[in-house]
Amino acid sequence: MTDATVDTTRPTVIVDDVHIKYKTFASGKAASSTRALLQRQKGVRIVHAVKGVSFVAHEGESIGVIGHNGSGKSSLMRAIAGLQQPASGGVYASSQPALLGVNAALLGDLSGSKNVILGSLALGHSRAEAEENYQGIVDFSGLEEFIDLPMKTYSSGMSARLRFSIAVSRDHRILLVDEALSVGDKEFRAKSEARIRELRDTAGTVFLVSHSMRSILDTCSRVIWIDHGELKMDGDAEEVVAAYAEST
Repeated sequence: MTDATVDTTRPTVIVDDVHIKYKTFASGKAASSTRALLQRQKGVRIVHAVKGVSFVAHEGESIGVIGHNGSGKSSLMRAIAGLQQPASGGVYASSQPALLGVNAALLGDLSGSKNVILGSLALGHSRAEAEENYQGIVDFSGLEEFIDLPMKTYSSGMSARLRFSIAVSRDHRILLVDEALSVGDKEFRAKSEARIRELRDTAGTVFLVSHSMRSILDTCSRVIWIDHGELKMDGDAEEVVAAYAEST
């Protein structure tokens, strides 16, 4: 067995019997504080968003995560990223996962240009690296014409394109992409998918949450199907997507 073979099969993320639960009011609004819970205790219910999910991800894998709205996909990604504490079970990662979602925060009062620099610094780039990468990020986003305008003037699609462009400006050992490829035109989606493949090919691990089965099949070799919080199927991308399509 060669060293390359060993490297590409090294575990990067272990999800071990993870359960995620939320306390919400009967209206569906999340309980935001202990005081609120005490004031409305009778209206509180427990939502079991993820139910005993287990799997192992390896270096060089690009893994699609599919399922209906509310199936627990985003909750699972937040747990892998360390943003959501499981009620039980554990998540173990070889390095800090980076979660890229279309709702990632940028500062609306600042220009796209300033957000590019701030976003790069937030990713851990030095000031010199941020300035060096600036033009590449702007070019990738295709927003040069609008880059000096305040972010609050951008459409949701433009904002998502800029977030994605910033986030993929550096290599991530573990990258979680939640619906970020569903925005933009055909050309931008093609560039985004190509960049995801580049990240995968540098022995990183990529998780892609998407409702676009075409994006999943074009980008991923393995797919995890989450259904009502449970791991329904985990395997070859074409096989799992076909089974999912038959169920809908």
